[in-house]
Amino acid sequence: MSSREGAAPEHGTAPVRRLGRRRFVGACAGLGLASVTAAACDATAPPRGPRPAAASRLPEAERDRPGTPDWRITSRGPAPAVAGYADRVSVTPGEECGLYVSTTAASFRVSAFRVGWYGGAQARLVWSSERVRGRVQPEPGFLPGTRTVRADWPRTLGISTAGWPEGAYLLRLDADNGHQRYIPLIVRSTHGTGRTVLIHAPATWQAYNRWGGHSLYAGASGAFADRSLAVSFDRPYDADGGEKFRVYERAAVVLAERLGIPLAYTTGTDVHRDPGILRGATAVVCLGHDEYWTPEQRRHVTAARDAGTNVLFLGANTCFRRVRLEQGATRPDRTVVCYKSSARADPLYATQPALVTTDFRRPPAPDPESALTGVLYEGYPTDAPYVVHAADHWLYEGTGVRPGDGFDHLVGVEYDRVTPAAPVPEPLEITAHSPLVCGGRRSHSDSAYYTVDSGAGVFATGTMRWVEALMADTPDGGRDHGMDARTRAFVTRTTENVLRAFAEGPAARHRPAPRPNVTEVYKSRA
Repeated sequence: MSSREGAAPEHGTAPVRRLGRRRFVGACAGLGLASVTAAACDATAPPRGPRPAAASRLPEAERDRPGTPDWRITSRGPAPAVAGYADRVSVTPGEECGLYVSTTAASFRVSAFRVGWYGGAQARLVWSSERVRGRVQPEPGFLPGTRTVRADWPRTLGISTAGWPEGAYLLRLDADNGHQRYIPLIVRSTHGTGRTVLIHAPATWQAYNRWGGHSLYAGASGAFADRSLAVSFDRPYDADGGEKFRVYERAAVVLAERLGIPLAYTTGTDVHRDPGILRGATAVVCLGHDEYWTPEQRRHVTAARDAGTNVLFLGANTCFRRVRLEQGATRPDRTVVCYKSSARADPLYATQPALVTTDFRRPPAPDPESALTGVLYEGYPTDAPYVVHAADHWLYEGTGVRPGDGFDHLVGVEYDRVTPAAPVPEPLEITAHSPLVCGGRRSHSDSAYYTVDSGAGVFATGTMRWVEALMADTPDGGRDHGMDARTRAFVTRTTENVLRAFAEGPAARHRPAPRPNVTEVYKSRA
């Protein structure tokens, strides 16, 4: 969600202030998610400890291994009960990462669950620690210049990821007081040639993180005026620790692994630093909520598209905010900077306008996201049916849809549309055109497909609920917004169609071309 604004001077130079205990614990709220298209089947959990044999196996071979059904959190408890963070958002297999944990319990364990298909169990226990002595960590620091909360705790333990297959992980902290929290970690791939690359969005997770009382949306008062202008990865995530990953990303990972297509795993912050993972990739998948991008990440994904890599946007409001990554307490790229509507207060405003942290479409260097995504973010909040327009499009093969068929509640809570006045690649075809009301104003949400000269195809769903729909109307559905099994089946089959097609290489070479229809669809508005 993305409609609030605010401002302040540059961060990193102000003295660190300590937050009081009440502000330290902050508000914690979150909901559980799970199943994609099948109920979890019985599976036997592997023994404790690393499984070295997995290191030599490709990630796509993981899907048929026995899973571990009890990966879910069953008791969060009060905010101080247990929480933690890692000293990096991703590692390569075998690399060590540090964990920083605070708990009121005498001890805790760490269990590393790799998210995947696993016959429906949807995760596998790859490693677990011995019992670790617990402690309550110091209160977090506060950088007043940018209102940045930073825990800066002493390191609790180091974890070697030797033997861990590439993939998305939830590290679960199990305190001996019975309470639990997650720490998300991506074990990233070192190459993506011939693979579909899943790009996780930790910058967006962090933007919304209110641990310690501040996010890029609100401060301790709950108001936008005292929000952070920069947020730090050196602190736990709020709620259960993994909410944004679970809600907007996990179900797509499970589905992709179930299909058995070759996969690679990375994050937006890694693509920002090094585009090598995109070289030779068949497709790039941006998951359900991927709002905060650096200009470098956008440039690298655009270059991959122009080299023939298909791109799939499974959400809405993607690539909306331009951010910078800056130094943390001890490591680079641990701070996400975004001044939003207070762009003139950004220290780079006068000298490096292309790096000023505001919406991509805004001055001083406007570059609307639609030039990449094909659609433009328009509003929040809404709740509307998804209405199919081009029912005979290859994306919808096997779904049985007809023109005008609708799927209740699938459009929301944020949405995108094709905006004729904004830059859009051609040829572009609107495949779904969904009437809605947002803020009392009538509009539409659009799904859109286009191709470029390299042969790459690009599809954007235009709704943030797409990945959530993959688990709608299941026992673990969580926040399914009233979406039903019919909607889940439609979204699942459509997603399977596009993932399989994009995994074959440049879509324009083996799928029908887009039929440009923007003028026709918007003739009354053009």
